[in-house]
Amino acid sequence: MTVLDQVNGPRDLDGLSEAELVELAGDIRAFLIANVSKTGGHLGPNLGVVELTIAMHRVFDSPTDPMVFDTGHQSYVHKLLTGRQEFSGLRTRGGLAGYPQRAESEHDIVESSHASSSLSWADGISRAFQMTGQDERHVVAVVGDGALTGGMTWEALNNISDDNTRRLVIIVNDNGRSYAPTIGGMARFLSGVRTRRSYRDLRERSQRAFNLLGSPGRALYRGVRGGAHGFLSRLTNNEALYSNLDIKYIGPVDGHDIHAMEEALTQAKHYGAPVIVHAITEKGRGFQPARDDDADQFHAVGVIDPETGEPVGAAARPSWTAVFSEEMLAVAEADDRVVAITAAMLRPVGLHAFAERFPERVHDVGIAEQHAFTSAAGLAFGGLHPVVAVYATFVNRAFDQLLMDVALHRAGVTVVLDRAGVTGPDGPSHHGIWDLAILQVVPGIRIAAPRDGERLREELREAVSIDDAPTVIRFPKGSAPAELPAVERLHDGVDVLRTTEQPDVLIVAVGPMAPIAIDVADRLAQQGIGATVVDPRWVVPVAESLVELAAAHRLVITIEDGIRVGGIGTRIRQTLREAGVDTAVDELGVPDEFIDHASREQILEDAGLTAQQIARDVVAQVLGSRIPVARPLPDDRVEQDTSSERSTTRPHGA
Repeated sequence: MTVLDQVNGPRDLDGLSEAELVELAGDIRAFLIANVSKTGGHLGPNLGVVELTIAMHRVFDSPTDPMVFDTGHQSYVHKLLTGRQEFSGLRTRGGLAGYPQRAESEHDIVESSHASSSLSWADGISRAFQMTGQDERHVVAVVGDGALTGGMTWEALNNISDDNTRRLVIIVNDNGRSYAPTIGGMARFLSGVRTRRSYRDLRERSQRAFNLLGSPGRALYRGVRGGAHGFLSRLTNNEALYSNLDIKYIGPVDGHDIHAMEEALTQAKHYGAPVIVHAITEKGRGFQPARDDDADQFHAVGVIDPETGEPVGAAARPSWTAVFSEEMLAVAEADDRVVAITAAMLRPVGLHAFAERFPERVHDVGIAEQHAFTSAAGLAFGGLHPVVAVYATFVNRAFDQLLMDVALHRAGVTVVLDRAGVTGPDGPSHHGIWDLAILQVVPGIRIAAPRDGERLREELREAVSIDDAPTVIRFPKGSAPAELPAVERLHDGVDVLRTTEQPDVLIVAVGPMAPIAIDVADRLAQQGIGATVVDPRWVVPVAESLVELAAAHRLVITIEDGIRVGGIGTRIRQTLREAGVDTAVDELGVPDEFIDHASREQILEDAGLTAQQIARDVVAQVLGSRIPVARPLPDDRVEQDTSSERSTTRPHGA
């Protein structure tokens, strides 16, 4: 039995010896490597916070002392220490979430995995404790993986420093990275602290000197080291970073030394006011393949070989991200006005190749999406065409800037949204299902949803040619499907994918939903129902040809992988009504809910977005037994005019 097997809750840590704690750290790393390699997940960040998390749970009493993780992907060790050691279903339906989740444990507080929000949460919680007389409760916020580059963190620090009577401990998990090496002046400052010879030499020489005295010397060293932290920070000028904030600073501390971390956290706990504890850690620690990975030190992995770290079962087709990466490079080579911006996600969104080829034309702003969009507006004003690439879930954070800084000023900015739609295993905060509903309300915006890699290439080129309005290209997670050619392209760019002599149903497929739409049309044909399938390519604004096609059909079905409330289907229906077209529209999409982690296929099935379910419903609509009911055929209208009985419309050949 391992030491980890004996830990069913945080208080089981209290009686462990120094040797057992070291063994526990080894057990946890072995557990994470063995289990996460089977399921995929955020391996590198969690390997780096093992000792830090052990020390945190030894010093503080969760959940009495709430612990907030920023970002939440570094909470795997926290899950293990709070009794959740069944990792076989990690990030799958019915299994553990990849982030903190209140439904799993009372020890989980903040579920959102968007960065830079923890200090605002901690500020609010600690204020509430103070106002309600819960003066003995501490609040602990773990800030890491680039979260300090987000502006919201500094807004919170400004407010926290205005009231220095609360029991709030901020642990800065400083590993120098987010997905990739953290950028900016803040990162350079902290990197200087990590690497400065004066800090390292003094620390190492003092430790060696005390070690010469044997066990008593090592004990004495641990006893005085806490007091030395403040001296070291002053010597290295690190305290200058926080001095103007009027917050107590302890550090830098070796985040992989459990005793050092316990001493620093104990000092912070008893200080009685907000304290910053600066812990220096190594992302991917204990797993050599992760340490050797310069790209992101296994920040997030799929299924991998636990020995070599090599991917298992690599996709046969290139990913959507890879297609964008390749085309973005070609676009930039053809147009030197094109520049790229991302928010601490250079490699995840595929801009690494662009950065290698044109390093002076790419700007990684850190976890600061709001700044990214307004900066892009400025770049456009200066004569460039910026392409801002982020995950779809993160564009929510920059809506005001896109609306008021980009669109209001008619700035030619292209927004590329990776991981749009249902993403699956990462859960509620990472689904990219809100972008279509949110962004289409921006005046003048143009939104494209490619159905395959070839459409992504052509729509990206079309987007960067537009210099008087924001453009958006959105595509999902995973492999780009095989090319789905059109049988005809209409005058305004709409692609017709399937035609019929019987204009019963017009199916409007938004981007990657096109293969499902084709499948639906095939099933309807077997029931004698004719279906025309179109891909608008540019879903906003609604193309004129879509209005004309809708007027010629009995029923319109829209299929999208965003929320159906305020989605593209809603916009098409409104456009038809404005044009005086009364064809019924059935708007299919995902519900306006926070959708738990599961596979993309499972979530689409739950939403009724399968070809079988859609075809079954359409048949019922054509028969008149399901709302919205298809418009009657012309001969049926005549029958209705001459008969008092309600006509029954049947599928052709049924």
